[in-house]
Amino acid sequence: QVQLVESGGGLVQAGGSLRLSCAASGRTFSCYAMGWFRQAPGKEREFVTSIRSEGSTYYVDFVKGRFTISRDNAVNTVYLQMNSLKPEDTAVYYCACSRIYYTGSHYYANTHEYDYWGQGTQVTVSS
Repeated sequence: QVQLVESGGGLVQAGGSLRLSCAASGRTFSCYAMGWFRQAPGKEREFVTSIRSEGSTYYVDFVKGRFTISRDNAVNTVYLQMNSLKPEDTAVYYCACSRIYYTGSHYYANTHEYDYWGQGTQVTVSS
């Protein structure tokens, strides 16, 4: 079992920044990749970014250049630095753990590829 707890969400003005954290506990060594997803009201959960165990990252186009995913293995935490926030970034942000190992450059961009999810943290960007 892996437990994930997100934190760092809040209310910010457009153009501002937030850093989300995802603290993992339990059998964290089984997570070959970690991902961040988001879900806005009335919309499906969508992929934002992922980081594999070896450090490679992937970003969806609409956050490239604005968001950065990173991990600190010493404290079992994954971060999402979000800069230049826009009102359309408003959503509940979820982190997730995938126990599936893919060879090659796999992006882990689908919800069904993840085994554990956090409870989410609300990000609201005002215009």
